[in-house]
Amino acid sequence: MNGEQRRKAILLKLSESESPISASTLATQFNVTRQIIVADIALLRALGHHIVAVHKGYLINVPQDDKLIKRVVVKHSQEMVANELYAIVDNGGIVLDVIIEHSVYDKISAELNLSSRYDVDEFVNKLESAGARPLSALTEGLHLHTVAVKDDATFDRIVNALSNLNILVEY
Repeated sequence: MNGEQRRKAILLKLSESESPISASTLATQFNVTRQIIVADIALLRALGHHIVAVHKGYLINVPQDDKLIKRVVVKHSQEMVANELYAIVDNGGIVLDVIIEHSVYDKISAELNLSSRYDVDEFVNKLESAGARPLSALTEGLHLHTVAVKDDATFDRIVNALSNLNILVEY
């Protein structure tokens, strides 16, 4: 199987899967290294395929056509990460990403795609087990989230929940 055939097969596997598939799993299935799979994913993304990396592997990003895409600006300590994310997912939102405005690098963002408490717990556990700090640590806790919601009422609930946590930055 050549690279082009493998990339087509990767797209097929990802599109048929309802759960993330890790690079290691794909590497085993295609008898190549994990690094080759990571490079394949990068090439597929460059070709316009909407593949997202989540905590358990890769997914084909389902378009959010039926959702509104909104942004919230928040500021808090690392200890509030789980509470902030729970406030969003518990009120019907999907946390698509985190964005910071860095003084040197300008905009830095990372995909999250968190839609449940389980996803939030996995993300927070990954941070803790890696001994990592969230991206917002670079900006003293100030960051943005892009959130997908079904309607304005859902977004209003999220805004109220974040405001009640005293972490919403009014803009």
